[in-house]
Amino acid sequence: MTAPETPVSPADADRTFQVDLRGLVDLLSHHLYSSPRVYLRELMQNAVDALTARHGLEPAGPAEALGIRLYADGSTVRVEDDGVGLTEADVHTFLATIGRSSKRAEGIAEQRDDFIGQFGIGLLSCFLVADTIHVLSRSARTPDAPTVEWRGRDDGSYTVRTLPASARPRPGTTVTLTPRADATEWTRPAQVHALARHFGSLLRHPVTFDDGAGGPSVSVNPQTAPWTRTYPTPGARSRALAAYGEEVFGFTPLDTIELDLPAVGLKGIACVLPEPVPAGRPHGHRVHVKGMLLSEQAQEILPDWAFFVRCVVDAESLRPTASRESLYEDDMLAAVRDALAERLRAWIARAAASDPELLGRFLQAHHLAVKSLAVHDDEILRMLLPWLPFETTDGHTTLDEFARTHRTVLVTSSVEEFRQIAAIASAAGLGVVNGGYTYDRELVHRLPEIRPEAVVDDLDPATLTAHLDPVDRETELAATAYLTVARDALAVFDCDVALRSFQPASAPALLLDSREARHERTRSQLAREQQGGVWGDILGALRQEAPRAQLILNQLNPLVRTAVAIDEPELARTSAEALYGQAAMLSRRPLRPAESSLINRSFLDLLAHALRKDS
Repeated sequence: MTAPETPVSPADADRTFQVDLRGLVDLLSHHLYSSPRVYLRELMQNAVDALTARHGLEPAGPAEALGIRLYADGSTVRVEDDGVGLTEADVHTFLATIGRSSKRAEGIAEQRDDFIGQFGIGLLSCFLVADTIHVLSRSARTPDAPTVEWRGRDDGSYTVRTLPASARPRPGTTVTLTPRADATEWTRPAQVHALARHFGSLLRHPVTFDDGAGGPSVSVNPQTAPWTRTYPTPGARSRALAAYGEEVFGFTPLDTIELDLPAVGLKGIACVLPEPVPAGRPHGHRVHVKGMLLSEQAQEILPDWAFFVRCVVDAESLRPTASRESLYEDDMLAAVRDALAERLRAWIARAAASDPELLGRFLQAHHLAVKSLAVHDDEILRMLLPWLPFETTDGHTTLDEFARTHRTVLVTSSVEEFRQIAAIASAAGLGVVNGGYTYDRELVHRLPEIRPEAVVDDLDPATLTAHLDPVDRETELAATAYLTVARDALAVFDCDVALRSFQPASAPALLLDSREARHERTRSQLAREQQGGVWGDILGALRQEAPRAQLILNQLNPLVRTAVAIDEPELARTSAEALYGQAAMLSRRPLRPAESSLINRSFLDLLAHALRKDS
């Protein structure tokens, strides 16, 4: 015996979602599409896909006889195509159902990869500029098919009528828009023509435009993409590609790199920028899918390190997002990105092997991009590391030149450290590279991989002080009183004071104080201030012997020789503070508030002393 079925109450019955079309259009205009101008791209995309379906239906037909015609006279915008067209059933199924695309319909689903749009929402973009969409369509699948008229309104209502075949003598579709008053910016004849060229200049089907003024129609895409054409010589091809790059991007490329990935049907060019650009600036690559412009800012097509090029490509197999303004991030896109990166590496390799003049101009402008690549790419590292420029104690030079002059290459950990010691190290004959810039320290340490005879080491303060000559015992004894006063005056900065002899004699003092040492002293001070508390215990557990800064006075400098002979304690203290402040400023590191105060006070005290002496 079976239990009786539970009756379904009206509250439990399945229901259908209700769509507020006006709200959906507002959502599209503000969140899916970047601008109302995309309405024309969507209409052209639908026309291209209809032509693609027509060619699949009639593969032996003359493809060049089928095209797209645009009309804009200021009062209406009309797009006509010679595509596959729609039957009355298609109109009810596809034009009146949001999200259902005819590209997924039975009978043409196997051609889906040949279509640009596959989401069934493109026609809605027309409501961004018009309140009503008027469609006339005649199917090419059935001989003597009638013309079907569909009229959709932004309130969600629509009407369908069947008209005689004579209403549209040829198969295909005509979409007519009557623009709203607030949309004239995007529907003026000149603007429609400009948008058509912008989106459709690389389309493979003929596209024409007529402004209704009585003149002849003009071609929107009179020429195919430059990389698809035949040229008499390689030089002519290079010049044509460079001219196209200049037309698209507005700069004369340093060189153009042809991009060709047959597996995904991608062709195009990468234009090498003639000047450096900040690494964080958007790349601005132009990506076309099956000829239709998808995006002018497709950063995802190349890796981040490739900011020295701007690309324009046309692809067959890349997937656009629903808005068709960017690419869908999937395994295909990742593989394309890797393959294009390999093309750029190959171009750098060719320049290094056969065109040193081009390589020199490229590195002069884009050494930072190459350094970022060399960090992760051993092949580029081997090819280009010796030729990359670095800031050194011999000026800006290549590592190859620098390693020939200096058997041991020392590298600093920060720009600040390099600036502190550059003049002294150079006078002492030490070869020091500024490792404080992005990638530089890591790359310099990899030099022995390329030049096994080179020795690279981090610069240690002890290395530098070992090259400073000690003063004789009598001189040091005579300066003992001054050094004692100076150490007492600078104890607040955890700074020791020593007397040495070094070149250049014009440098009165050298301040050795690394960023790490300052951080450790700050931590130790916080531990003392928080003694007994939770944070004090934590910081105390990390406590190490806090390294001290060191102010090294130059006995060869006349000012220092005068200062160490001062027998007036206050004046000696002020002069020591002034020497410390001057050395801190020469290091070009940020000054602490106490140091700024010391510099001001010591200057005023010395000025007051000089004025009293003159009086």
